[in-house]
Amino acid sequence: MTENGEEKLIAVARHIAKTLGHTDNAMADDILQIFSNFDGRLRNKLTETDDGDHHQRDSNKQRLDQIIKSLDRQISRYVVIDRPIWSDSSDAISFLDIVDELVDVVREYTPIGVSDKGVTACLDRAEDLLQQAMFRLEEEFKLLLDNGYNVYDNDNDNENDENDEEGVNDGNENEDDDDDYVEIPVAHPVSDYNIVIDALPAGTIKDLHEIAKRMVNAGYGKECSLAYSVCRREFLEESLSRLGLRKGNAVVGAGLGDEDDEVEIDKWIKGINMAVRVFYPSERRLCDRVFGYSSATAAAADLSFMEACRVSALELINFANGIAMGSRAPDRLFKILDVYEAVKDLMPEIEVLFADQYCLFIRNEAIGVWKRLGESIRGIFMELENLIRRDPVKAAVPGGGLHPITRYVMNYLRAACSRPTLEQVFDDNVAPPVGVDRSLSPSSPLAVQMAWIMEVLEGNLEAKSKIYRDPALSAVFMMNNGRYIVKKVKDDELGSLLGDDWVRKHSAKVRQYHVNYQRSSWNKILNALKLDNNNLSPNVASKAMKEKLKLFNSQFEEICRTQSTWAIFDEQLKEELKLSVGGTLLPAYRTFIGRFHNIQDIGKYAEKHVRFNVEDVESRIDGLFQGTAVSGSGRK
Repeated sequence: MTENGEEKLIAVARHIAKTLGHTDNAMADDILQIFSNFDGRLRNKLTETDDGDHHQRDSNKQRLDQIIKSLDRQISRYVVIDRPIWSDSSDAISFLDIVDELVDVVREYTPIGVSDKGVTACLDRAEDLLQQAMFRLEEEFKLLLDNGYNVYDNDNDNENDENDEEGVNDGNENEDDDDDYVEIPVAHPVSDYNIVIDALPAGTIKDLHEIAKRMVNAGYGKECSLAYSVCRREFLEESLSRLGLRKGNAVVGAGLGDEDDEVEIDKWIKGINMAVRVFYPSERRLCDRVFGYSSATAAAADLSFMEACRVSALELINFANGIAMGSRAPDRLFKILDVYEAVKDLMPEIEVLFADQYCLFIRNEAIGVWKRLGESIRGIFMELENLIRRDPVKAAVPGGGLHPITRYVMNYLRAACSRPTLEQVFDDNVAPPVGVDRSLSPSSPLAVQMAWIMEVLEGNLEAKSKIYRDPALSAVFMMNNGRYIVKKVKDDELGSLLGDDWVRKHSAKVRQYHVNYQRSSWNKILNALKLDNNNLSPNVASKAMKEKLKLFNSQFEEICRTQSTWAIFDEQLKEELKLSVGGTLLPAYRTFIGRFHNIQDIGKYAEKHVRFNVEDVESRIDGLFQGTAVSGSGRK
């Protein structure tokens, strides 16, 4: 065999020798025997290589075994200790160093264990040991979290104690050893949300961070996050309970209707403001400090924060959702607006706090509830339209006064439009109601909605006015209600919303109702006072004048008797009507009476036919509209 050929053959033999390490012993012996028969030198080469590899594997196994035994002895001493390891700072440092060494050993030998069964067996023991160490670290982690400021009598109790929540949410006050329920004291109201709560002292946070770093590094990040979130979740829930919020408050939203529910909403608004502006940002800060800001621990920090806040955040959101999904009776508008405004104001903070992949669903839930609250508010205005339409047409007001539905709707709309948030609820995506008068060109979707409700109300009032048999009373009814509507709109947010064109149009309608009243009430009397042709003979003229005066007396008496019971709600309008009636009737009557006295053969008998002098007519006009102007209860 040539020298070159021999080298090649030996190279092949070495390759096969390496492969023998992965082959059962019987097959290896057979292959070695074949090479030995071919050339004894090959067997020697193979044997030398095989012995070298076995020696290396034995060395790795022995070294790892010795390390694990040493670490086992050290870790076991801490695992079985019956006191908190972190009660002694030197023990804590030593234990962490041992854990670091164990993690480094596992990482160093894991690649070797892929091809070495002996090393793999040792690594299994190391993993078991690591798991024991992690369990003890988790236990220490919980103890540190649970004890908070009352941790251990060591260096962790430092100068940060003055940062305690001062009875708001320190999580430790007023505890009772009994199992009986103990009322948690309610915190004083907070007006300044620009504060940060240090729920734990700096020393404790540092210790927690060191533990969290080891657990995440060892692949136990989820276990660490769970331990953290369970403790902090209880802390947050107790903090909210000190603000008067209890678990299960979400059910309140579905059945609002009394003062107790308003109290619950007030508590909820204070609670969600504290949670989003103080508790959760402080929790985010604490979470980041515990887990650190590195890329390796970022996921654990986000997961821990989400799990800590999830229950309380969803309960707060579900309360608002219960309100959004409840009744859409018009009287609930202002309660729902309070909740809507609270969520709207907090949305910037919510979007920042819950922006990571784990918390995204909380942010989306909040956005969804915000939208549902807006839908509920818009639905309430649809229900208001239905309420106006359902108001019975026969439910007219005696004397043509102000109808309760007019007073209710106008005061309701004025109060609603005083809330600037309502403009946002009716955004450009909301289609205007079908049939709304677009000639007024309202400036916003809310203005379109308000104008439409006005049209519905006006239609209902016109239907009610038709049940009055007297056209004059029908006109008085429309004049009363129309004047009230215009008066409520002027100099108010509602007027600014609807615009000057709307006000002018409806003021003109009120003037037309005035004209209709004049025409239907007093035109007949004015016709009776018209003087006939002067060419009539004295006897004919005398007889005609007597008949006209007799007709005037009866008609005037009847109108004054009837209209004295009619009602005008607005004193200014009442005076305008009296002046208008007097301004047309008194001059005509004065002229008629003067002419009547001048007729031959009547002058000395005039008192027999004239029942009212001019002053009497004026006094009777002044006695018109003395009826009750406002029907029903409630403010004007």
